[in-house]
Amino acid sequence: MPNPPDLSHLVNAVPGFIWSAGANGEVNFINQRWCDYTGMTQQQASGHGWTASLHPEDAEGLLHYWVALMQEGTAGEYEARLRRQDGVYRWFLIRAVPQHDEHGTVVGWYGENTDIEGRKQAEEALDRVRSEMAHLARVASLGALTASIAHEVNQPLAGIVTNAGTCLRMLAADPPNVEGAMETARRTLRDGNRAADVIKRLHALFARHSVMAEAVDVNEAAHEVVTLLLGELRRNGVVLQVQFAKDLPAIKGDRVQLQQVILNLILNAVEAMREVPGALRQLRISTTLEPRQCVQLAVRDSGAGFDAEAIGRLFDAFYTTKPNGMGMGLSISRSIIEHHQGELWATLNDGPGATFHFCIPLPDLLWE
Repeated sequence: MPNPPDLSHLVNAVPGFIWSAGANGEVNFINQRWCDYTGMTQQQASGHGWTASLHPEDAEGLLHYWVALMQEGTAGEYEARLRRQDGVYRWFLIRAVPQHDEHGTVVGWYGENTDIEGRKQAEEALDRVRSEMAHLARVASLGALTASIAHEVNQPLAGIVTNAGTCLRMLAADPPNVEGAMETARRTLRDGNRAADVIKRLHALFARHSVMAEAVDVNEAAHEVVTLLLGELRRNGVVLQVQFAKDLPAIKGDRVQLQQVILNLILNAVEAMREVPGALRQLRISTTLEPRQCVQLAVRDSGAGFDAEAIGRLFDAFYTTKPNGMGMGLSISRSIIEHHQGELWATLNDGPGATFHFCIPLPDLLWE
């Protein structure tokens, strides 16, 4: 039987970075592949010297995670960028496993770093595609919003024209009605600001944006979408009921993408009620804070619903129950919600219609 290979040769032959550390987290060994990649010597990397290879944006997060991992004494993993000796940073998955003695006490750590640069680039490309698809879906929804937009903009514009004419007449009077003209001018400014607000909301909703993580008030985000859709709802004879939970905590995510999901769910509900008699077209939009510490939004309609057998296919790409539908809206919406670590699902109502829900965990659960 051949002699086993020298352990040091085996460790250096592994296509990854192998390292070990003491119970206090200070590195006491790093394989040659790590040294060749970073250009650092074993002596330079020992202790906490290895942290010099971390990307400045990743260093603090990794070190906090490492300290927490040592306190828990459990295995873990973290993604961070490491600097190559030519100054280029690449993404690595850093894994650490504790070594215990016979009493269960952690006496050391073993770890391995795997290059995941290719995977990260693929994820970024997927995010860009998802963002483009969401943008296309928003633009595709513009046709259904035309009447609503015209109504929302025409109201304040009509007020501006009327107030401007009234103001001129007051100033042309003998003597001029200066006080009345000033009040009319104030009303003109108010209507001008209303029109500007509508345009600003439309620009935010239909402009192309990259994914942004920010604090999002779901109540406020939903209210803005509903405001844009009021004309569409009235034109279709839909009775709207809004039940927003008070003191709803903010979630973390991309506001524009989440508004796209809300927009799509509401427009789908309106479409589902097209064949329902006018008085029975009821739409309810509600938000709640769930016991599992997530913010939930639900859109309930009184339409025709869907076949129970189809519930598993509703969110599949290109599957649609509409005669002229593309089958992309719900699929894109699910991708957006899952990107926010949440869930999107549908249920049949006890009475007529269906309810679509999405639930997104609170920030403390996602970025703790």
